[in-house]
Amino acid sequence: MNCKTTLLKLTPLVVACSLAVTGCSSTKVQRVDANQEVALSDKWNGKDSQLVAEAMINDMLSFPWVNDHLQKEGSRPAIIIQSVRNKSHQHIAVDTFLNDLKRSILRSGQADFVANKDVRREIRDERKDQELNASLETQNEMGQEQGADYALSGTINSFVDQQGGDRVTFYQVDLRLIDMTTNREVWNGQKKIQKLQERSRFGF
Repeated sequence: MNCKTTLLKLTPLVVACSLAVTGCSSTKVQRVDANQEVALSDKWNGKDSQLVAEAMINDMLSFPWVNDHLQKEGSRPAIIIQSVRNKSHQHIAVDTFLNDLKRSILRSGQADFVANKDVRREIRDERKDQELNASLETQNEMGQEQGADYALSGTINSFVDQQGGDRVTFYQVDLRLIDMTTNREVWNGQKKIQKLQERSRFGF
């Protein structure tokens, strides 16, 4: 009987403690500036993509090939991005990184950007449709596309070093720019990121 009485007395206390713990662990969501870095882990994130793209394009446009092209052709160079392969240990949204590269190229005002195969195919279909349905004054002619002068491609690699509860993740992005006419490599760039994730000493 005493045991039952004690259990009945403890039950409300257990329930109250459970509710308190649940309340403490509730999820809170808030909006933050998209340009603000929010690093919850050592994984590659949107801020890494943006910073790496800006740094590498700035470096690329500082090399002699830009002025050499301007002096020879009298116009800004046109660049096409072929592919950037993700060879790292984790899933990386490569399309986001490619878009960051494109934005950095266009924002610089020093080079033009040529659309990739899929986009060009869609635009060509649109021009064919214009030939049938648009007025002569508003049609865009076939065969007037701008070809790329240079092709940009590269890789994303990573490796992880871990000891105890601490982990260091190292990312390396390598890009190269190739002259489409001569196959000369006019620029080769590399950007490294190192991230340290430390486990709480209190085990939380």
